[in-house]
Amino acid sequence: MSASVKPPYVQQIGERGNFKVWIADGSYIRGHIDEEFTNFGQHYRYSYIPSDELWIDREAEQDETQFFIDHLLVEHRLMAKGMPYEKALVKADQAERKERRRAGDLRFLTRRGKELPKGLQVHERLWKRLENGLTIWIVDGRLVRSVFDVDFTAGGHDHVYEFVPENEVWIDDDIEEEERGYVLLHELHERNRMANGWPYSKAHAESSELEYHCRHHPDELHEALSAEGWT
Repeated sequence: MSASVKPPYVQQIGERGNFKVWIADGSYIRGHIDEEFTNFGQHYRYSYIPSDELWIDREAEQDETQFFIDHLLVEHRLMAKGMPYEKALVKADQAERKERRRAGDLRFLTRRGKELPKGLQVHERLWKRLENGLTIWIVDGRLVRSVFDVDFTAGGHDHVYEFVPENEVWIDDDIEEEERGYVLLHELHERNRMANGWPYSKAHAESSELEYHCRHHPDELHEALSAEGWT
C-alpha cells in the first residue's frame, strides 16, 4: 500500500484467535487500492491486508459479519497451507453456507420446503424502470447469498445469474447509497456488452475499468450512466 493511500480502517470489532477483525471502508478500497475488493478479505487473497487481520466491508447493515468471519478463517487457513484460492473458496463457501442454514435464512424463504418464485422474495424496492424495459431493483443481499449464491457481491443481472429474472438488474442493499451509482454503472455496462455477445470475462474487465475511472472522476458518472440507458 503506497504512502499516498490512507489505511481504510473504520473500526476494530474484535478478535478471533490470532486475528484482529476490522470493519474497513470498502468504497475507499475500491476507489483507491483495488476495484475488485468485495465484501471481505484476508491476506492470501489480497496481499495489502496484513496477515493477522480480517477485513469486513463497511455495509449498510452488519448482519452478515459472522458469516464472513467464518468464511475468512477457513480461506486463510487453507491458503496459508498452499491451497490455491479457487479451491480454498469452495471450502470456505461450504462453511459459510452451513452457518447461513443454521441462522434459518433458507427456511424463511421457503414454503413447505419449496422455494418461492425466483426474485419474488428478495426484491426490496424498485429503483427505476428504464425505457428499454429493464428494471433496476434494490434487493436483500443477505437473502440472495443465503438462498441463491453465497458469492453474490454488490450487484448482478440476468445475463450472469440464472436466478435473476429476465430484464432485471439487482443492486445489493448492503452497498451504501453513495456507492450505488458506481455499482449500477458496472452492471449496466456489463449487461449491455454481454447482450451484444461479449463473454463475461471481457465485459466484466471493461466494466471494472469504467467503474474505477468514474470513481476517480465522479463528475463523469451521470454521463456514463446515460450512455448505458439510464435516463
